[in-house]
Amino acid sequence: ITSAHMLLSAMLDNSIQQGNPLNIDPRRIIWKRVVDMNDRALRNIVIGLGGKAHGVPREDGFDITVASEVMAILCLASNLHDLKERLKRIVVAYNYDGKPVTAEDLHAAGAMAALLKDAVKPNLVQTLEHVPAIIHGGPFANIAHGCNSVMATRTALRLADFTITEAGFGADLGAEKFFDIKCRQAGLAPDACVLVATVRALKMHGGVAKADLKEPNVEAVKKGLPNLGKHIENIFKFGVPVVVAINIFAQDTKEELQAVYDFCAGMGVNVALSDVFAKGGEGGVELAKEVVALAESGMARFKPIYPLEMSLREKVATVVKEIYGGDRVEFQTKAAQALDQYEKEGYGNLPV
Repeated sequence: ITSAHMLLSAMLDNSIQQGNPLNIDPRRIIWKRVVDMNDRALRNIVIGLGGKAHGVPREDGFDITVASEVMAILCLASNLHDLKERLKRIVVAYNYDGKPVTAEDLHAAGAMAALLKDAVKPNLVQTLEHVPAIIHGGPFANIAHGCNSVMATRTALRLADFTITEAGFGADLGAEKFFDIKCRQAGLAPDACVLVATVRALKMHGGVAKADLKEPNVEAVKKGLPNLGKHIENIFKFGVPVVVAINIFAQDTKEELQAVYDFCAGMGVNVALSDVFAKGGEGGVELAKEVVALAESGMARFKPIYPLEMSLREKVATVVKEIYGGDRVEFQTKAAQALDQYEKEGYGNLPV
């Protein structure tokens, strides 16, 4: 991914060096370089120094490789051909007329796809208990969609009766992007959702300091449970049945666990204990049985939370109100201008 990304960066600057046939405005280049290292000194730099033969001086910077758009594209692509088509559409800069300049304009997509021809193949690994697992891709959820690759998920679905995949971050950001972006684009419809919670986290939501989390505190658990409730409500909005998995710790008390059981029962949701950290697969049998029963219940009526026909502003507002509980959205001038530009360029029908 680093090589493919940096190839596009090199071809972009070379195009400017070789007479700038695409009329690229160096002040409006939005494609940064990447490095697989958190090196803060490279975040904002000046390149092209050293004379005429060394390029055109301009401001640039490095992101970490996993934040590359190429990573997100790799994880949404359904095959190598689809990958190449998505790479073509990468916008790297704008010309002096305000028009976008793409990787296709630079004739870079084919070479980038060739560099990624092996990277598109999912990685099959084996757990300590000899269970197959597919590990492939890792875009950040805060700047991309935060899910493993579509190809990995589809491969797993062909190889097993049940496929379990994880959405990055919580059941707000992670689940929303998994459902609205990955599932929609890949044509996937989840049969069940596992919402992971801990008594420790619930106590922290209830106001307990980190240093005191090991002390029993049923009242704090009860105060933190509305947060869990909101996550459950969010999953319901997508039409997916949910089971709450309590990732237990040794210091959790029966009274604290019972508070979670009672709260979830009031919402019509089953709870299962998960002790895989201490016991391995044996500690997940109870949860596995609940998941199988839920997945085979036929209760799932999956639907994204917004239609693609909505404007970008309406989509953002829907997520803010429905998932995060906000009252309204106020766009700053820069954000509003960006949304207007995206819709003008034909991106209004994409998920957000």
